[in-house]
Amino acid sequence: MTAGGDPTALGELLRSRRERLVPADVGLPAGLSAGRRRTAGLRREEVALLANLSVTYYTFLEQGRPVRPSAQVLDALASALRMSAAERRYLHVLAYGPDAGGPAAGASAPPERLDSAVADLVQRLEPFPTLVKGRRWDVLAANPAARELFFDWSAGPPGERNLVRWMFTTDQAREVYLEWEPEARAMLGRFRLSAARYPDDPDVSALIAELQRDSEHVRDWWPRHDVTARGSGSKKLRHPRLGPVEYSHAVLQVADQPDQTLVTYSLAPGGGL
Repeated sequence: MTAGGDPTALGELLRSRRERLVPADVGLPAGLSAGRRRTAGLRREEVALLANLSVTYYTFLEQGRPVRPSAQVLDALASALRMSAAERRYLHVLAYGPDAGGPAAGASAPPERLDSAVADLVQRLEPFPTLVKGRRWDVLAANPAARELFFDWSAGPPGERNLVRWMFTTDQAREVYLEWEPEARAMLGRFRLSAARYPDDPDVSALIAELQRDSEHVRDWWPRHDVTARGSGSKKLRHPRLGPVEYSHAVLQVADQPDQTLVTYSLAPGGGL
């Protein structure tokens, strides 16, 4: 495994995806699944067959041993286990470590700085709710419309200016998100994909530990290794003045700071609910 990879998490991901499938899901003939199955899901030898690997090699990967899978092996496993595009990216991050620019092992990443032009853009997009979140999903900027719709992160202490923390540890988030559980699952999946780039950053690790301590949902969902691709779409939200409405949102990556993401919302056509 190359430096920066996480063999243990890689093995957990493979095992969790194997256990979610049955032979019929992957087109295996009944003969391969005959007899009593000791565990749910596919057997290791079935995954190895689908990915054209030896059972021993696949077992080493699932056990978290420091072997070095090639990109072709990872892609074969992703196909065998019916992984989504987001899960494929997550698999590669766990195998090879974060992209260049991640912090050294055991070191916090440098403090995030928001470019003044980006901060100005956030304000100029008023009255459309707009915010920028950083690598740890701390809210780095939010215009008045976003603070009204969601939460005034600037009014709280620095440790509480975090979008994921707000989502999972406040009653307000459940009031704002009309479909809280699927939205919370999706947010945690997007955060997990982002956090995988910083496996040794103590600030990211501290946030994950805090979320698991304070939220039973995070304690239940985090071990499942669910990941979600970030992207635009729509959300059903409760505005404090307008009531239940549907918003369209666009997600933009800050060019010079790829870990920073700008999200802006606008009322969907006929967005009243």
